[in-house]
Amino acid sequence: MLIIKWLVHFALAFATWTFSQHIQYQPNLPLEQPIRLDSSESSKNPLFSLHKNLVNLESISGNEQAIGEFLEAYLKFHNYTVERQYLDPLPKSLRESQAEELNGQKQRFNLLAYPGENRQTPVLLSSHIDTVPPHYGYGIKNHDQIWGRGAVDDKACVATQFQAIQELLASREISPNDVSLLFVVGEETGGDGMRRVNDLEMEWQTVIFGEPTELKLASGHKGILIFTLKAHGKAGHSGYPWLGQNANHMLVPALLALQTMKLPSSDEYGNSTLNIGQMSGGVAANVIAEEAHARIGVRIAAGCPETVKKLVSDAVKAVDDDLELEFSDGGYGPVYIDSDVEGFETISVNYGTDIPNLKGKHKRYLYGPGSILVAHSDHEHLKARDLLTAVEGYKRLVRTALKS
Repeated sequence: MLIIKWLVHFALAFATWTFSQHIQYQPNLPLEQPIRLDSSESSKNPLFSLHKNLVNLESISGNEQAIGEFLEAYLKFHNYTVERQYLDPLPKSLRESQAEELNGQKQRFNLLAYPGENRQTPVLLSSHIDTVPPHYGYGIKNHDQIWGRGAVDDKACVATQFQAIQELLASREISPNDVSLLFVVGEETGGDGMRRVNDLEMEWQTVIFGEPTELKLASGHKGILIFTLKAHGKAGHSGYPWLGQNANHMLVPALLALQTMKLPSSDEYGNSTLNIGQMSGGVAANVIAEEAHARIGVRIAAGCPETVKKLVSDAVKAVDDDLELEFSDGGYGPVYIDSDVEGFETISVNYGTDIPNLKGKHKRYLYGPGSILVAHSDHEHLKARDLLTAVEGYKRLVRTALKS
C-alpha cells in the first residue's frame, strides 16, 4: 500500500517535471486578459499546474508527508537546495480529534529551500502546507474559479511565492542568493512547525508570510487563546439520574456563561470573539455521562492572553468550581505587521498566523490571494486571476525588501 502511494506521488511530480522542461519562467498571462481556465490550461501553465497538484494532495495537519515529499522533489528538480527539518508527530489529543482523516503515523517536516549557494538569505518567503479537514480535491467552476481544500489556505500562497521567485530569477532582477523559501507544517493546529524553525537559529532581514488577504497587505491581526473545559461526573443508569452526576449537564451552563461574558475590544480589531469549536461527552443516551469536554478558541482584539485567561477562569468558577480548565501553549495578543509598501491596499484580519511563532527582528509582511471568508469551508475557492495577481504582488514585495 505504501509503495502504491509513493508511486502516485512520484507520478504527480514526474508529470509536472516533464512539462516544466518546456517552460521558460517568463511572466504569466497579461493581467488584463480574461481567463477561461479548463483542465488543459491548468496543466499547461506552470503556476496553475503546481497549484492543481498541491490542492489534489491531501495534507491535513499531521498528514503532511506526501505534500512535503512532492514539494521537495519539485524544488530539487528546479535546482533548489532543499533541507528537511523534522518535527515530532502531531500531539495525541489532536490525532484523536482527526482520527477519521489520518491514516497512521506520518513523518512531519518543514522544508527550507534556496536557489543559490547561501541558505542564509536577506529575504524569506514562507507559507504553510497543512490544511484543516476534510480534504476534497481540485475542481474548476465557471471557467475561472478554482475549488478545493487548500485552494486558498494556503496552497495558493505556496504556488505563487515559488512562481514569483522563478520569474524574478529569470528576469535577473534578483540573484539566487537574495531569497529563500520556507514551507512549514502544523500552522492550522497551533504552529508547531514554525516554532521548530527557531531551532535553526537563522535570521532574515525580511520575511514575507503567505495567507489569504484578498491581495492586500495586512497591517495586523487578532491574537488567540485556546483552552479545553472538562467536566468529570459519575456514570450510572439514565433511569436513575440521582445515582450519578451528568458531566454534560455540568458543562452546558459553563459554556453559556463563557458565551455571554464580556471580552476586550479595540478600535483596530473590533470585539474579541469566542468559538466553541469541539464538544464531546458521554457514551450513550441511556447512560449518565461520566466525562465531557469542549475545546474553545478566543480571538483576542485587545490586551494579552493572561487577561483573557483570568476572565475565562472567573466565569467558569462562578458556575462550577469542580470544572477543569486547560490552557494550551502558544497564546498571544494582537499582532502588528509591517504594511509600508506603496501600491497595496491595507487590511486588518481576525485570524491567526505563524508570524508570532517566528522569533527575530525581521520586517514582516502578510499577503496572499483569496479570501479568508471562504477558507475552512465546503466552498473554498478563488479566481484564477488572483493567482496571477499574487505573483506580481510577491515580486513587488521582494523588490522592495531587497532595496531597503
